[in-house]
Amino acid sequence: MASLLFAFVAVLVVSTGGRDWLLASRLSQRLGNTTALLVAGVIASGATAALMAFAGSLIAARMPGPAQTMLVAIALVVAALELCWQVRKALPEEPTRSFVPIVIVLAARQVGDAARFLVFAFAAGGSAVLAGFGGALGGAAALAIAVLSGREIESAVSLRAIRIALAALLLAVAAWMTLDIRGVIG
Repeated sequence: MASLLFAFVAVLVVSTGGRDWLLASRLSQRLGNTTALLVAGVIASGATAALMAFAGSLIAARMPGPAQTMLVAIALVVAALELCWQVRKALPEEPTRSFVPIVIVLAARQVGDAARFLVFAFAAGGSAVLAGFGGALGGAAALAIAVLSGREIESAVSLRAIRIALAALLLAVAAWMTLDIRGVIG
């Protein structure tokens, strides 16, 4: 049950200001139909969380215990690096008002983002089903916040500063895990 809760909270928080989050926020202003956009976000979040949970469990199953923990630490480092990556501010002309292209573009922006790497890490270190479900719920909740708040939230908070702070936190956790595995701390 801890994997579900941790994945939910981690994905919800780490998704803030991400590529999919900004796209959903800006599309809600452009399209106006928040219901369809919310459904597209739920579908995309569910699909990408399931994909990353499956990948995490598949790879971790082929590794011994300490290697699984190192895999989780590496996934945290990759997630931290993605959080530091500058998010493009311009909203593309596409996707159109078509539902399927919006789902595809949201999912494409989610596949390699920090939040889905956390789902991968939780699945590699625990229950893939619970991590996937928690990640899907967290991703859907994050996109719901983005859609319902629109662009107002971008001007209200410094999304870049939040993402850098989250990256530092993930790097610290990854460093602690690595030192713990090596027996330096414990």
